[in-house]
Order: sequence, then C-alpha cells, then structure tokens
Amino acid sequence: MINQLGFVQVDSINTVARAHHMILFARRPAYREKALKRLLERDRSVFEHWTHDASIIPTAFYGHWRLKFARDRERLGERWQKWRRDGFHDKFDEVLKKIADHGPVTSSDVGENEDRKSGGWWDWHPSKTALEYLWRAGELSVCRRSGFQKVYDLTERVIPAKYRASVPEPEETIDWAAGAALDRLGFATSGEIAAFFDLITPGEAKTWCERAQAAGEVVEAEISCGHGHKPRRVFLRPETLDGLAHLPEPPGRVRILSPFDPVLRDRKRAERLFGFHYRIEVFVPEAQRQYGYYVFPVLEGDRLAGRIDMKAVRAEDRLHVRAFWPEPGVRPTRTRLSKLEAELHRMARFAGCGTLTFDPDWLRSPI
Repeated sequence: MINQLGFVQVDSINTVARAHHMILFARRPAYREKALKRLLERDRSVFEHWTHDASIIPTAFYGHWRLKFARDRERLGERWQKWRRDGFHDKFDEVLKKIADHGPVTSSDVGENEDRKSGGWWDWHPSKTALEYLWRAGELSVCRRSGFQKVYDLTERVIPAKYRASVPEPEETIDWAAGAALDRLGFATSGEIAAFFDLITPGEAKTWCERAQAAGEVVEAEISCGHGHKPRRVFLRPETLDGLAHLPEPPGRVRILSPFDPVLRDRKRAERLFGFHYRIEVFVPEAQRQYGYYVFPVLEGDRLAGRIDMKAVRAEDRLHVRAFWPEPGVRPTRTRLSKLEAELHRMARFAGCGTLTFDPDWLRSPI
C-alpha cells in the first residue's frame, strides 16, 4: 500500500490516531499500527525521511533520496546557520562518535552540557540541530520512534546494504521521481509532479515533461474539473486516457480521512478536483476557528462529502463526535448517516475506544 501511494506522511497529532496510521486504515480497514512498526523497525522495508514533510517511504526508493541528501546538506547547512543557534557544525563528529560507540540516541541524549533554554520548537540546542542535519543529509537514519520522539542511528545500521548500494545518477533520479509521481497522481501539471516527492525542482519536472512528451511517453490534455475552476492543461500517460472508459465505480462506503491524506495533501489540487476547501485550524486562535482544532474530511465514494470534529477520549473509553458538517448539496439522508455511523464505529475500534458518543447538536448545517 505504501509503495502504491509513494509515501505516507507522518504527523504527531493524536486526536484520534496519528496521520500515518489513519492514511493506511482508510484504505485497508484490517490495518493495525503494529504492522507499520514491524515494517519500519524489523523488516526495514520502509524508512522515515523527508518528502514535503516527514514521511514513511519504501526502502526500495532509498537510492533516489541521495539527491535530496546532497541538496539538503548544502541548503540546510547555510539556512540553519541563520535560523538555528550557532555551533551545530562543530557537533557532527561528537554526535557521530557517541552513536557509533554507544548506540542509537534521541535528541535528549545528546548535548548534556549545552544551554537548553528555548524560545520555541525551532530553537534547538546545537547537538539536536546536528542530529537533525545529519539525518537530513543521510548520515544518520531514524531506526524507530520512542513515543513520538525520533531515535537516530548510523545509516549503515538501519538501511539494508542492498539499498545503500544503490547510487543512481541525478538524471536517473529526476527521471524516476517525475515518472513515479505522475503514475501515482494519474494526471498533473509539472509543478504538481515536482511537489509530489519534493525530490526535484519545478524546472527539472518541466524539462522532464517536455522530453517525455516528445518521446511519446506522456501526452498533454485539458482537464475540466468544474467547481468554478477553469480547465487546466496537464500531463498524463497515454494509457491513462485509454483506460478512462473502463474505470470501476468507486466503493460507496464512507471513509474518514486524515487531514494529511494523499487525497487532499495538495489543498489547491483537492479544491479543484472536489470543490472542497480545507485548511487546518490547529494554529488558528480558538475564537477564530470556522470548524475546529483538528477536523477530519469525510469521503463518500469519489466525493468529499463533509468534515467531522471528533476526539478519542481515551480516559473514558469513548470516541466523541462534536460536529459533522455536510458539504453544500450533500443531504444528510438516513442511508448516508447510517454509513457515517458505521465508519465511526470502525474508527472507534481502531482508536481503541469501546463506545461512541455524540454532542446533542452534532449534525450541523453546511457553512
């Protein structure tokens, strides 16, 4: 499943379940969290690194991340010198030796004698910055998470040798990243192709599209999405066009999605395709929120039909629903609400909650 998706974004918020688990559960209801832990920590068939954000990625793709390692090594070395506290460059050898001699570490295990006074999440002590930099540069890898804290080890002790042996040329990675992104998006602009894995630049993606079109590997088409948006020129595989008439009907069941689900990670694309405007309000002051702190999109068939505010109240063994807002034009029929309730019961079991409760006014009118 992760291979089909390309990657699964990791996020720390645990209102119901963390994003990476919800993404997989939405597609495979039999999924349980221990399955991903096994792939990451025992099988090493997936690894954690950076796409547009921290993500779980198939280890078979590891060689192509070398381009990102090299670019981040240069880019972050300069940027973090300005944004983080000085001195992290001087900690590289010390951090690497500590890990080599004593095993995996978290950020709290390094920098014992450093000033820990922080002005916020961005104000890391030098050894923590060194850890994160060495991870982003590929010299360290995340071997597991403790709670939600990253545990770092030497890359050669985490990534299997057969994957570390892969050292593609930059041109090979550009070709792979653009093609693999398009295959997963179905159709896309060159900008969307570049942003998918965030391995290559928009200019590199544009050049790839032009070259692939000239070779007959992709075609250009105009997609009309409706929802008040103008038709858009996109690239797609010729076989994608050929297969449109034979696409199966999507399952009609309701699924509750993580806000970081691939369906709507690209907010602008989701708005064009589904007419669904979504913004996370975690950092919006409570009095100014339109919906809520962490509201989950609701997918019905191939339609984003609404959004739901819910929370796992684990101390009371219940999943509590505060509000459900159907999208304009989506009628809260008995059948639709029955399907939603069935999904909520599945979600409650997944979150480890024994009961499901609702606010009295949980069914709201579209905003």
